[in-house]
Amino acid sequence: MKRADVTEKILSAKRMKELSWDEIARKIGGASKIIVTAACMGQMKMTREQATKAARLFGLSKEETLLLQEVPYRGSLPQVPPTDPLIYRFYELVLVYGTTWKELIQEEFGDGIMSAIDFDMTLERLPDQKGDRVKIGMTGKFLGYKTY
Repeated sequence: MKRADVTEKILSAKRMKELSWDEIARKIGGASKIIVTAACMGQMKMTREQATKAARLFGLSKEETLLLQEVPYRGSLPQVPPTDPLIYRFYELVLVYGTTWKELIQEEFGDGIMSAIDFDMTLERLPDQKGDRVKIGMTGKFLGYKTY
């Protein structure tokens, strides 16, 4: 069995039970909605307690429950550049603003990177007369390159 099979089973159960990611995150608990969703999508691992709750919620087997607790192989895009329009827009943001982000971050912090491991993200809806807006906030620990 592959971890992708568990994701498909979770998505099917979500669909059939008509659950939202908010509801799922509340029922599984132990982390933000973003982390719980990422774990359900196979990009993060769950604790034993979370996996047990997910198993009850989605009707998962013992093997599937154990797979939820394993360190995943991260990176779920089937191809680069991505073809899904929503995901492509994030790719486009990196293409257009990537060098700008790099310059501004390195001017402020020095030679290094923003961690995607020691990382927090928020997502919210901002009502707007011209059409609601998506607000995504990301914070990652700055990790400077070491010389040795």
